[in-house]
Amino acid sequence: MNIKKKLQLKFAGVIVLAVVAGLVAYPQAVSKITPLYDALNKFKLKLGLDLQGGFHLEYKADVSNIDPSKVAEAMEGAQTVIERRVNAFGVGEPLVQIAKSSGENRIIVELPGIKDIEEAKAKIKDAPLLEFKEEGPVDPQVQQMFDQMNTQAKEKAQKIFDEVKNGGDFAQLAKDNSEDPGSKDKGGDLDFVKKGAFVPEFDKILFESNLKSGEIYPDLVESQYGWHIIKFIESRGEGENLEVHGAHILFAKKDPSQYEQFKYQTTALTGKNLKSATAQYSNGQGLGEPEVSLQFDEEGTKLFAELTKKNLGKEIAIFLDGQLQIAPTVQVEITNGQAVITGNYTFKEAKDISDRLNQGALPVPLTLVGQQSVEATLGADSLRSILIAGAIGLGAVVVFMLIFYRFLGLVASLALLIYTAVMITIFKMTGITLTLSGIAGFVLSIGMAVDANILIFERTKEEIRGGRTIANSLEEGFKRAWTSIRDGNISSLLTAGILYLMGTGFVKGFAAALFIGVVVSMFTAVIITRTMLKVIISDWIHNRMWMVGVKKSDILD
Repeated sequence: MNIKKKLQLKFAGVIVLAVVAGLVAYPQAVSKITPLYDALNKFKLKLGLDLQGGFHLEYKADVSNIDPSKVAEAMEGAQTVIERRVNAFGVGEPLVQIAKSSGENRIIVELPGIKDIEEAKAKIKDAPLLEFKEEGPVDPQVQQMFDQMNTQAKEKAQKIFDEVKNGGDFAQLAKDNSEDPGSKDKGGDLDFVKKGAFVPEFDKILFESNLKSGEIYPDLVESQYGWHIIKFIESRGEGENLEVHGAHILFAKKDPSQYEQFKYQTTALTGKNLKSATAQYSNGQGLGEPEVSLQFDEEGTKLFAELTKKNLGKEIAIFLDGQLQIAPTVQVEITNGQAVITGNYTFKEAKDISDRLNQGALPVPLTLVGQQSVEATLGADSLRSILIAGAIGLGAVVVFMLIFYRFLGLVASLALLIYTAVMITIFKMTGITLTLSGIAGFVLSIGMAVDANILIFERTKEEIRGGRTIANSLEEGFKRAWTSIRDGNISSLLTAGILYLMGTGFVKGFAAALFIGVVVSMFTAVIITRTMLKVIISDWIHNRMWMVGVKKSDILD
Protein backbone atom coordinates (compact mmCIF):
# COMPACT_ATOMS: atom_id res chain seq x y z
CA MET A 1 0.00 0.00 0.00
CA ASN A 2 1.52 3.35 -1.03
CA ILE A 3 1.76 6.44 1.15
CA LYS A 4 -1.12 8.22 -0.57
CA LYS A 5 -3.47 5.27 0.00
CA LYS A 6 -2.53 5.08 3.68
CA LEU A 7 -3.20 8.79 4.03
CA GLN A 8 -6.62 8.42 2.42
CA LEU A 9 -7.52 5.58 4.79
CA LYS A 10 -6.41 7.66 7.78
CA PHE A 11 -8.52 10.57 6.59
CA ALA A 12 -11.52 8.26 6.12
CA GLY A 13 -10.97 7.02 9.67
CA VAL A 14 -10.97 10.61 10.94
CA ILE A 15 -14.25 11.29 9.10
CA VAL A 16 -15.85 8.13 10.54
CA LEU A 17 -14.63 9.00 14.05
CA ALA A 18 -15.98 12.54 13.71
CA VAL A 19 -19.39 11.34 12.51
CA VAL A 20 -19.76 8.61 15.16
CA ALA A 21 -18.55 10.85 18.00
CA GLY A 22 -20.81 13.67 16.80
CA LEU A 23 -23.89 11.44 16.69
CA VAL A 24 -23.24 9.92 20.14
CA ALA A 25 -22.56 13.37 21.59
CA TYR A 26 -25.61 14.92 19.90
CA PRO A 27 -28.12 12.20 18.89
CA GLN A 28 -30.81 14.83 18.26
CA ALA A 29 -29.18 15.32 14.85
CA VAL A 30 -30.84 12.09 13.69
CA SER A 31 -34.03 12.36 15.74
CA LYS A 32 -36.12 11.69 12.63
CA ILE A 33 -34.42 8.31 12.12
CA THR A 34 -36.12 6.62 15.05
CA PRO A 35 -34.18 3.30 15.30
CA LEU A 36 -30.79 5.08 15.08
CA TYR A 37 -31.87 7.81 17.47
CA ASP A 38 -33.14 5.26 20.02
CA ALA A 39 -29.86 3.34 19.84
CA LEU A 40 -27.73 6.47 20.28
CA ASN A 41 -29.96 7.99 22.96
CA LYS A 42 -29.28 5.04 25.28
CA PHE A 43 -25.94 6.63 26.06
CA LYS A 44 -26.53 9.37 28.62
CA LEU A 45 -24.27 11.78 30.42
CA LYS A 46 -24.36 10.73 34.06
CA LEU A 47 -24.40 13.76 36.28
CA GLY A 48 -23.16 13.91 39.83
CA LEU A 49 -24.93 15.11 42.95
CA ASP A 50 -23.90 18.73 42.45
CA LEU A 51 -25.48 18.84 38.99
CA GLN A 52 -28.77 16.98 39.31
CA GLY A 53 -29.48 17.26 43.04
CA GLY A 54 -29.89 14.50 45.60
CA PHE A 55 -28.54 13.66 49.02
CA HIS A 56 -25.16 13.56 50.69
CA LEU A 57 -24.95 11.14 53.63
CA GLU A 58 -22.04 10.66 55.99
CA TYR A 59 -21.68 7.52 58.13
CA LYS A 60 -19.29 6.78 60.97
CA ALA A 61 -17.96 3.23 61.03
CA ASP A 62 -17.51 1.47 64.38
CA VAL A 63 -14.21 -0.40 64.03
CA SER A 64 -13.58 -0.82 67.76
CA ASN A 65 -14.02 -4.59 67.54
CA ILE A 66 -11.86 -5.02 64.45
CA ASP A 67 -8.17 -5.84 64.43
CA PRO A 68 -6.34 -2.60 63.47
CA SER A 69 -4.58 -4.44 60.66
CA LYS A 70 -7.98 -5.39 59.20
CA VAL A 71 -9.67 -1.97 59.41
CA ALA A 72 -8.78 -0.89 55.87
CA GLU A 73 -10.05 -4.19 54.47
CA ALA A 74 -13.30 -3.92 56.45
CA MET A 75 -13.88 -0.35 55.26
CA GLU A 76 -13.33 -1.39 51.65
CA GLY A 77 -15.78 -4.25 52.20
CA ALA A 78 -18.39 -1.83 53.58
CA GLN A 79 -17.84 0.49 50.61
CA THR A 80 -18.39 -2.39 48.15
CA VAL A 81 -21.51 -3.56 49.98
CA ILE A 82 -23.10 -0.12 50.02
CA GLU A 83 -22.40 0.38 46.32
CA ARG A 84 -24.00 -2.99 45.58
CA ARG A 85 -26.93 -2.21 47.86
CA VAL A 86 -27.89 1.18 46.38
CA ASN A 87 -27.27 -0.05 42.82
CA ALA A 88 -29.68 -2.92 43.43
CA PHE A 89 -32.39 -0.36 44.25
CA GLY A 90 -31.79 1.58 41.05
CA VAL A 91 -30.09 4.62 42.53
CA GLY A 92 -28.37 6.40 39.66
CA GLU A 93 -24.58 6.61 39.82
CA PRO A 94 -24.01 6.68 43.59
CA LEU A 95 -20.69 7.98 44.86
CA VAL A 96 -19.44 5.89 47.78
CA GLN A 97 -16.04 6.69 49.20
CA ILE A 98 -14.02 6.14 52.36
CA ALA A 99 -12.87 9.22 54.26
CA LYS A 100 -11.21 10.20 57.52
CA SER A 101 -12.62 12.88 59.80
CA SER A 102 -11.11 13.79 63.18
CA GLY A 103 -9.44 10.38 63.31
CA GLU A 104 -12.73 8.55 62.69
CA ASN A 105 -13.40 6.17 59.82
CA ARG A 106 -16.23 7.49 57.69
CA ILE A 107 -18.07 6.53 54.55
CA ILE A 108 -19.47 9.25 52.31
CA VAL A 109 -22.50 8.33 50.21
CA GLU A 110 -23.86 10.63 47.52
CA LEU A 111 -27.14 9.61 45.87
CA PRO A 112 -27.95 11.78 42.85
CA GLY A 113 -31.55 12.07 41.77
CA ILE A 114 -33.07 10.80 45.02
CA LYS A 115 -35.99 12.96 46.16
CA ASP A 116 -36.89 11.35 49.50
CA ILE A 117 -34.29 11.57 52.29
CA GLU A 118 -35.87 8.69 54.24
CA GLU A 119 -35.75 6.51 51.13
CA ALA A 120 -32.10 7.44 50.66
CA LYS A 121 -31.19 6.53 54.23
CA ALA A 122 -33.13 3.28 53.95
CA LYS A 123 -30.89 2.20 51.07
CA ILE A 124 -28.01 2.11 53.53
CA LYS A 125 -29.76 1.19 56.77
CA ASP A 126 -31.46 -1.88 55.35
CA ALA A 127 -28.13 -3.51 54.54
CA PRO A 128 -27.84 -6.04 57.40
CA LEU A 129 -24.77 -6.51 59.54
CA LEU A 130 -23.85 -10.20 59.58
CA GLU A 131 -21.27 -11.32 62.16
CA PHE A 132 -19.87 -14.65 63.29
CA LYS A 133 -18.54 -14.69 66.84
CA GLU A 134 -16.82 -17.25 69.05
CA GLU A 135 -16.70 -17.75 72.79
CA GLY A 136 -13.71 -15.95 74.21
CA PRO A 137 -12.06 -14.80 77.40
CA VAL A 138 -13.61 -11.83 79.13
CA ASP A 139 -11.65 -8.61 78.89
CA PRO A 140 -9.97 -7.93 82.28
CA GLN A 141 -11.44 -4.42 82.35
CA VAL A 142 -14.92 -5.83 81.74
CA GLN A 143 -14.42 -8.41 84.50
CA GLN A 144 -13.30 -5.65 86.87
CA MET A 145 -16.45 -3.69 86.04
CA PHE A 146 -18.64 -6.73 86.83
CA ASP A 147 -16.75 -7.39 90.08
CA GLN A 148 -17.56 -3.86 91.19
CA MET A 149 -21.22 -4.35 90.26
CA ASN A 150 -21.34 -7.59 92.30
CA THR A 151 -19.70 -5.92 95.28
CA GLN A 152 -22.40 -3.26 95.16
CA ALA A 153 -25.12 -5.95 94.85
CA LYS A 154 -23.79 -7.79 97.93
CA GLU A 155 -23.66 -4.56 99.93
CA LYS A 156 -27.25 -3.80 98.97
CA ALA A 157 -28.29 -7.35 99.92
CA GLN A 158 -26.72 -6.89 103.35
CA LYS A 159 -28.51 -3.58 103.82
CA ILE A 160 -31.94 -5.06 102.97
CA PHE A 161 -31.19 -8.13 105.10
CA ASP A 162 -30.59 -5.84 108.09
CA GLU A 163 -33.94 -4.14 107.42
CA VAL A 164 -35.71 -7.53 107.35
CA LYS A 165 -34.10 -8.55 110.66
CA ASN A 166 -35.22 -5.27 112.18
CA GLY A 167 -38.85 -5.98 111.33
CA GLY A 168 -39.12 -4.67 107.80
CA ASP A 169 -42.01 -5.86 105.61
CA PHE A 170 -40.49 -8.88 103.78
CA ALA A 171 -43.12 -8.97 101.01
CA GLN A 172 -42.81 -5.26 100.24
CA LEU A 173 -39.01 -5.33 100.33
CA ALA A 174 -39.12 -8.29 97.91
CA LYS A 175 -41.39 -6.38 95.53
CA ASP A 176 -39.11 -3.35 95.66
CA ASN A 177 -35.72 -5.07 95.49
CA SER A 178 -35.80 -8.71 94.39
CA GLU A 179 -34.28 -9.58 90.99
CA ASP A 180 -36.15 -12.86 90.62
CA PRO A 181 -38.88 -12.07 88.05
CA GLY A 182 -40.81 -15.26 88.92
CA SER A 183 -41.42 -14.36 92.57
CA LYS A 184 -40.83 -10.61 92.78
CA ASP A 185 -44.44 -9.52 92.21
CA LYS A 186 -45.66 -12.13 94.72
CA GLY A 187 -43.54 -10.66 97.48
CA GLY A 188 -40.86 -13.33 97.02
CA ASP A 189 -43.32 -16.21 97.49
CA LEU A 190 -42.03 -19.46 95.89
CA ASP A 191 -45.07 -21.68 96.66
CA PHE A 192 -44.70 -25.34 97.67
CA VAL A 193 -41.83 -27.26 96.07
CA LYS A 194 -40.11 -30.61 96.54
CA LYS A 195 -36.43 -31.06 97.28
CA GLY A 196 -34.20 -30.55 94.26
CA ALA A 197 -36.20 -27.68 92.83
CA PHE A 198 -33.60 -25.07 93.84
CA VAL A 199 -29.85 -24.71 93.90
CA PRO A 200 -28.15 -26.91 96.57
CA GLU A 201 -27.51 -24.00 98.97
CA PHE A 202 -31.19 -23.05 98.88
CA ASP A 203 -32.44 -26.63 99.20
CA LYS A 204 -30.23 -27.31 102.23
CA ILE A 205 -31.66 -24.38 104.17
CA LEU A 206 -35.33 -25.06 103.37
CA PHE A 207 -35.24 -28.83 103.83
CA GLU A 208 -32.49 -29.46 106.37
CA SER A 209 -32.47 -26.47 108.73
CA ASN A 210 -34.61 -26.14 111.84
CA LEU A 211 -36.39 -22.97 110.73
CA LYS A 212 -39.90 -22.57 112.03
CA SER A 213 -42.90 -20.96 110.37
CA GLY A 214 -42.26 -17.30 109.47
CA GLU A 215 -38.56 -17.38 110.43
CA ILE A 216 -35.77 -15.74 108.41
CA TYR A 217 -32.51 -17.61 107.89
CA PRO A 218 -29.98 -15.80 110.08
CA ASP A 219 -27.51 -15.00 107.30
CA LEU A 220 -27.28 -14.10 103.65
CA VAL A 221 -27.06 -17.19 101.45
CA GLU A 222 -24.74 -17.04 98.43
CA SER A 223 -25.34 -19.23 95.38
CA GLN A 224 -24.20 -19.22 91.78
CA TYR A 225 -27.10 -16.89 91.00
CA GLY A 226 -26.48 -14.30 93.69
CA TRP A 227 -27.34 -13.52 97.32
CA HIS A 228 -30.61 -14.69 98.89
CA ILE A 229 -32.57 -13.57 101.90
CA ILE A 230 -34.55 -16.74 102.70
CA LYS A 231 -37.81 -17.00 104.65
CA PHE A 232 -39.37 -20.33 105.75
CA ILE A 233 -43.18 -20.24 105.68
CA GLU A 234 -44.47 -23.80 106.18
CA SER A 235 -44.10 -27.47 105.09
CA ARG A 236 -46.41 -30.36 104.33
CA GLY A 237 -46.17 -34.10 103.74
CA GLU A 238 -43.39 -36.46 104.76
CA GLY A 239 -40.56 -38.46 103.18
CA GLU A 240 -40.59 -38.36 99.42
CA ASN A 241 -43.79 -36.29 99.53
CA LEU A 242 -42.30 -33.54 101.70
CA GLU A 243 -42.92 -30.08 100.25
CA VAL A 244 -41.72 -26.76 101.60
CA HIS A 245 -43.29 -23.37 101.13
CA GLY A 246 -40.66 -20.63 101.15
CA ALA A 247 -39.92 -17.09 99.99
CA HIS A 248 -36.76 -15.19 99.10
CA ILE A 249 -35.35 -11.86 97.99
CA LEU A 250 -32.68 -12.28 95.29
CA PHE A 251 -29.79 -9.91 94.56
CA ALA A 252 -28.45 -11.38 91.31
CA LYS A 253 -24.81 -11.84 90.44
CA LYS A 254 -23.76 -10.29 87.16
CA ASP A 255 -21.63 -12.61 85.01
CA PRO A 256 -20.16 -11.38 81.71
CA SER A 257 -20.90 -14.77 80.15
CA GLN A 258 -24.62 -14.03 80.58
CA TYR A 259 -24.35 -11.18 78.10
CA GLU A 260 -23.88 -11.74 74.38
CA GLN A 261 -21.69 -8.69 73.89
CA PHE A 262 -19.18 -10.03 76.44
CA LYS A 263 -19.56 -13.77 75.96
CA TYR A 264 -18.77 -13.75 72.25
CA GLN A 265 -15.74 -12.28 70.55
CA THR A 266 -15.50 -10.89 67.00
CA THR A 267 -13.86 -13.10 64.37
CA ALA A 268 -12.44 -12.43 60.90
CA LEU A 269 -15.56 -14.00 59.32
CA THR A 270 -18.19 -11.37 58.43
CA GLY A 271 -20.83 -10.59 55.85
CA LYS A 272 -18.19 -9.55 53.34
CA ASN A 273 -17.32 -13.25 52.95
CA LEU A 274 -20.87 -14.19 52.09
CA LYS A 275 -21.30 -15.60 48.57
CA SER A 276 -25.04 -16.27 48.68
CA ALA A 277 -27.96 -16.68 51.08
CA THR A 278 -31.04 -18.84 50.42
CA ALA A 279 -34.34 -19.21 52.24
CA GLN A 280 -35.29 -22.88 52.65
CA TYR A 281 -37.07 -25.38 54.89
CA SER A 282 -34.95 -27.39 57.29
CA ASN A 283 -36.16 -30.73 55.91
CA GLY A 284 -36.58 -29.61 52.31
CA GLN A 285 -39.68 -29.85 50.08
CA GLY A 286 -41.62 -27.37 52.20
CA LEU A 287 -41.21 -29.39 55.41
CA GLY A 288 -39.64 -28.36 58.68
CA GLU A 289 -38.88 -24.87 59.95
CA PRO A 290 -37.93 -22.00 57.62
CA GLU A 291 -34.24 -21.13 57.81
CA VAL A 292 -31.58 -19.18 55.93
CA SER A 293 -28.77 -21.17 54.33
CA LEU A 294 -25.45 -19.35 53.87
CA GLN A 295 -22.71 -20.16 51.38
CA PHE A 296 -19.33 -18.44 51.83
CA ASP A 297 -16.80 -17.43 49.22
CA GLU A 298 -13.38 -19.08 49.00
CA GLU A 299 -11.87 -16.94 51.75
CA GLY A 300 -14.97 -17.36 53.92
CA THR A 301 -14.91 -21.15 53.48
CA LYS A 302 -11.34 -21.27 54.79
CA LEU A 303 -12.15 -18.95 57.70
CA PHE A 304 -15.27 -20.95 58.64
CA ALA A 305 -13.31 -24.22 58.52
CA GLU A 306 -10.65 -22.75 60.82
CA LEU A 307 -13.34 -21.34 63.11
CA THR A 308 -15.19 -24.64 63.49
CA LYS A 309 -11.95 -26.59 63.96
CA LYS A 310 -10.79 -24.18 66.66
CA ASN A 311 -14.13 -24.22 68.51
CA LEU A 312 -15.04 -27.93 68.63
CA GLY A 313 -17.41 -28.39 71.56
CA LYS A 314 -17.94 -24.62 71.84
CA GLU A 315 -20.52 -22.21 70.50
CA ILE A 316 -20.29 -20.12 67.35
CA ALA A 317 -22.83 -17.32 67.44
CA ILE A 318 -24.43 -15.79 64.35
CA PHE A 319 -25.53 -12.18 64.78
CA LEU A 320 -27.72 -10.27 62.35
CA ASP A 321 -27.95 -6.50 62.86
CA GLY A 322 -26.47 -6.93 66.33
CA GLN A 323 -29.12 -9.48 67.39
CA LEU A 324 -28.15 -13.05 68.26
CA GLN A 325 -29.88 -15.40 65.82
CA ILE A 326 -28.42 -18.75 66.82
CA ALA A 327 -25.43 -20.02 68.78
CA PRO A 328 -24.98 -23.69 67.87
CA THR A 329 -22.32 -25.86 69.48
CA VAL A 330 -19.76 -27.05 66.95
CA GLN A 331 -19.79 -30.83 66.68
CA VAL A 332 -17.45 -31.31 63.70
CA GLU A 333 -15.18 -29.20 61.52
CA ILE A 334 -17.18 -27.75 58.60
CA THR A 335 -15.13 -27.49 55.43
CA ASN A 336 -17.80 -26.91 52.77
CA GLY A 337 -18.34 -23.23 53.64
CA GLN A 338 -22.00 -23.59 54.62
CA ALA A 339 -23.89 -22.33 57.68
CA VAL A 340 -27.53 -22.03 58.65
CA ILE A 341 -29.44 -19.29 60.50
CA THR A 342 -32.54 -20.60 62.27
CA GLY A 343 -35.14 -18.88 64.39
CA ASN A 344 -38.87 -18.47 64.75
CA TYR A 345 -39.17 -17.27 61.16
CA THR A 346 -41.98 -17.49 58.69
CA PHE A 347 -40.78 -18.40 55.20
CA LYS A 348 -41.38 -14.79 54.11
CA GLU A 349 -39.16 -13.51 56.95
CA ALA A 350 -36.44 -15.99 56.01
CA LYS A 351 -36.77 -14.89 52.36
CA ASP A 352 -36.49 -11.21 53.37
CA ILE A 353 -33.34 -11.92 55.38
CA SER A 354 -31.75 -13.87 52.53
CA ASP A 355 -32.61 -11.10 50.05
CA ARG A 356 -31.08 -8.45 52.28
CA LEU A 357 -27.96 -10.52 52.82
CA ASN A 358 -27.57 -11.11 49.10
CA GLN A 359 -27.86 -7.38 48.49
CA GLY A 360 -25.08 -6.77 50.94
CA ALA A 361 -24.10 -7.59 54.49
CA LEU A 362 -22.04 -4.85 56.11
CA PRO A 363 -18.78 -5.94 57.74
CA VAL A 364 -18.85 -2.96 60.14
CA PRO A 365 -21.68 -1.17 61.98
CA LEU A 366 -22.50 2.27 60.57
CA THR A 367 -24.05 5.29 62.28
CA LEU A 368 -25.47 8.22 60.32
CA VAL A 369 -23.70 11.36 61.56
CA GLY A 370 -24.54 13.87 58.85
CA GLN A 371 -26.89 14.48 55.96
CA GLN A 372 -27.28 17.23 53.39
CA SER A 373 -29.65 17.75 50.51
CA VAL A 374 -28.73 19.43 47.23
CA GLU A 375 -31.54 21.04 45.24
CA ALA A 376 -31.78 19.99 41.60
CA THR A 377 -32.43 23.61 40.58
CA LEU A 378 -29.07 24.65 42.06
CA GLY A 379 -27.33 21.89 40.11
CA ALA A 380 -29.12 22.88 36.88
CA ASP A 381 -28.10 26.53 37.32
CA SER A 382 -24.50 25.53 37.96
CA LEU A 383 -24.47 23.25 34.92
CA ARG A 384 -25.96 25.97 32.72
CA SER A 385 -23.37 28.48 33.92
CA ILE A 386 -20.39 26.23 33.36
CA LEU A 387 -21.64 25.13 29.91
CA ILE A 388 -22.01 28.77 28.89
CA ALA A 389 -18.49 29.42 30.20
CA GLY A 390 -17.22 26.42 28.24
CA ALA A 391 -18.94 27.57 25.04
CA ILE A 392 -17.48 31.07 25.45
CA GLY A 393 -14.05 29.58 26.07
CA LEU A 394 -14.31 27.33 23.03
CA GLY A 395 -15.48 30.24 20.87
CA ALA A 396 -12.64 32.45 22.11
CA VAL A 397 -10.10 29.74 21.27
CA VAL A 398 -11.55 29.36 17.75
CA VAL A 399 -11.41 33.13 17.17
CA PHE A 400 -7.81 33.23 18.40
CA MET A 401 -6.77 30.39 16.11
CA LEU A 402 -8.45 31.97 13.09
CA ILE A 403 -6.83 35.36 13.70
CA PHE A 404 -3.29 34.10 14.21
CA TYR A 405 -3.17 30.99 12.02
CA ARG A 406 -5.91 31.60 9.41
CA PHE A 407 -6.48 28.40 7.43
CA LEU A 408 -4.36 26.30 9.78
CA GLY A 409 -6.43 27.66 12.64
CA LEU A 410 -9.64 26.71 10.82
CA VAL A 411 -8.50 23.09 10.48
CA ALA A 412 -7.36 23.06 14.11
CA SER A 413 -10.77 24.43 15.16
CA LEU A 414 -12.51 21.61 13.26
CA ALA A 415 -10.22 19.15 15.04
CA LEU A 416 -11.11 20.86 18.31
CA LEU A 417 -14.81 20.25 17.64
CA ILE A 418 -14.01 16.59 16.96
CA TYR A 419 -12.04 16.55 20.22
CA THR A 420 -15.06 17.92 22.11
CA ALA A 421 -17.37 15.31 20.55
CA VAL A 422 -14.92 12.50 21.36
CA MET A 423 -14.67 13.64 24.99
CA ILE A 424 -18.46 13.73 25.38
CA THR A 425 -18.66 10.28 23.74
CA ILE A 426 -16.11 8.91 26.21
CA PHE A 427 -18.07 10.34 29.14
CA LYS A 428 -21.29 8.82 27.83
CA MET A 429 -20.01 5.38 26.85
CA THR A 430 -17.80 4.77 29.89
CA GLY A 431 -20.43 5.91 32.36
CA ILE A 432 -18.10 8.39 34.08
CA THR A 433 -20.09 10.57 36.46
CA LEU A 434 -19.68 14.23 35.62
CA THR A 435 -19.48 16.73 38.46
CA LEU A 436 -18.83 20.47 38.37
CA SER A 437 -15.16 19.82 39.05
CA GLY A 438 -15.06 17.23 36.26
CA ILE A 439 -16.56 19.69 33.78
CA ALA A 440 -14.01 22.27 34.94
CA GLY A 441 -11.24 19.79 34.11
CA PHE A 442 -12.86 19.17 30.72
CA VAL A 443 -13.07 22.89 29.92
CA LEU A 444 -9.45 23.36 30.99
CA SER A 445 -8.37 20.53 28.72
CA ILE A 446 -9.96 22.33 25.74
CA GLY A 447 -7.38 25.07 26.09
CA MET A 448 -4.64 22.48 26.48
CA ALA A 449 -5.87 20.74 23.31
CA VAL A 450 -5.01 23.89 21.35
CA ASP A 451 -1.62 24.27 23.00
CA ALA A 452 -0.10 21.46 20.92
CA ASN A 453 -1.45 23.00 17.71
CA ILE A 454 0.08 26.36 18.61
CA LEU A 455 3.51 24.75 19.08
CA ILE A 456 3.19 22.96 15.73
CA PHE A 457 1.93 25.98 13.81
CA GLU A 458 4.53 28.37 15.19
CA ARG A 459 7.26 25.94 14.21
CA THR A 460 5.63 25.57 10.77
CA LYS A 461 5.62 29.34 10.25
CA GLU A 462 9.32 29.48 11.12
CA GLU A 463 10.06 26.81 8.52
CA ILE A 464 8.02 28.68 5.88
CA ARG A 465 9.92 31.89 6.63
CA GLY A 466 13.10 29.85 6.14
CA GLY A 467 12.12 29.14 2.54
CA ARG A 468 10.47 25.71 2.78
CA THR A 469 7.19 24.86 1.05
CA ILE A 470 4.06 24.83 3.20
CA ALA A 471 3.71 21.03 2.97
CA ASN A 472 7.35 20.45 3.95
CA SER A 473 7.11 23.09 6.66
CA LEU A 474 4.08 21.37 8.19
CA GLU A 475 5.86 18.01 8.24
CA GLU A 476 8.92 19.58 9.82
CA GLY A 477 6.73 21.52 12.26
CA PHE A 478 5.09 18.34 13.52
CA LYS A 479 8.42 16.56 13.88
CA ARG A 480 10.25 19.34 15.71
CA ALA A 481 7.31 20.27 17.98
CA TRP A 482 6.63 16.66 19.02
CA THR A 483 9.24 16.49 21.79
CA SER A 484 7.86 19.65 23.43
CA ILE A 485 4.28 18.38 23.08
CA ARG A 486 5.24 14.99 24.50
CA ASP A 487 7.13 16.34 27.51
CA GLY A 488 4.50 18.97 28.33
CA ASN A 489 1.63 16.50 28.17
CA ILE A 490 3.47 13.81 30.14
CA SER A 491 4.02 16.31 32.96
CA SER A 492 0.29 17.18 32.84
CA LEU A 493 -0.63 13.48 32.91
CA LEU A 494 1.64 12.88 35.89
CA THR A 495 0.10 15.81 37.75
CA ALA A 496 -3.44 14.64 36.98
CA GLY A 497 -2.53 11.08 38.01
CA ILE A 498 -1.12 12.21 41.35
CA LEU A 499 -4.19 14.37 41.99
CA TYR A 500 -6.43 11.38 41.27
CA LEU A 501 -4.51 8.96 43.47
CA MET A 502 -3.97 11.34 46.40
CA GLY A 503 -7.14 13.42 46.19
CA THR A 504 -10.70 12.71 47.22
CA GLY A 505 -14.16 13.62 45.99
CA PHE A 506 -14.23 16.64 43.67
CA VAL A 507 -10.45 16.61 43.22
CA LYS A 508 -10.68 13.09 41.76
CA GLY A 509 -13.39 14.22 39.32
CA PHE A 510 -11.27 17.13 38.15
CA ALA A 511 -8.16 14.98 37.79
CA ALA A 512 -9.97 12.21 35.87
CA ALA A 513 -11.47 14.63 33.34
CA LEU A 514 -8.14 16.40 32.93
CA PHE A 515 -6.25 13.13 32.42
CA ILE A 516 -8.65 11.91 29.74
CA GLY A 517 -8.66 15.36 28.12
CA VAL A 518 -4.86 15.47 27.86
CA VAL A 519 -4.70 12.00 26.27
CA VAL A 520 -7.43 12.85 23.74
CA SER A 521 -5.86 16.25 23.00
CA MET A 522 -2.54 14.59 22.10
CA PHE A 523 -4.37 12.23 19.78
CA THR A 524 -6.30 15.14 18.23
CA ALA A 525 -3.24 17.30 17.60
CA VAL A 526 -0.80 14.62 16.43
CA ILE A 527 -3.17 12.37 14.47
CA ILE A 528 -6.39 14.16 13.52
CA THR A 529 -5.05 17.65 12.77
CA ARG A 530 -1.99 16.29 11.00
CA THR A 531 -4.02 13.92 8.83
CA MET A 532 -6.53 16.61 7.85
CA LEU A 533 -3.79 19.10 6.93
CA LYS A 534 -1.84 16.53 4.88
CA VAL A 535 -4.94 15.75 2.83
CA ILE A 536 -6.14 19.33 2.40
CA ILE A 537 -2.85 21.20 1.92
CA SER A 538 -1.56 21.06 -1.67
CA ASP A 539 -0.23 23.32 -4.42
CA TRP A 540 -3.28 25.61 -4.33
CA ILE A 541 -2.10 27.26 -1.09
CA HIS A 542 1.49 28.06 -2.09
CA ASN A 543 0.62 31.45 -3.55
CA ARG A 544 -1.64 32.28 -0.60
CA MET A 545 0.78 32.60 2.29
CA TRP A 546 -1.56 34.97 4.10
CA MET A 547 -3.81 31.94 4.71
CA VAL A 548 -1.22 30.51 7.07
CA GLY A 549 -0.39 33.84 8.73
CA VAL A 550 2.96 34.47 7.00
CA LYS A 551 3.86 37.58 5.01
CA LYS A 552 5.72 37.04 1.73
CA SER A 553 8.20 39.75 2.75
CA ASP A 554 9.25 37.58 5.72
CA ILE A 555 10.20 34.58 3.54
CA LEU A 556 13.90 34.16 2.77
CA ASP A 557 14.82 33.82 -0.88
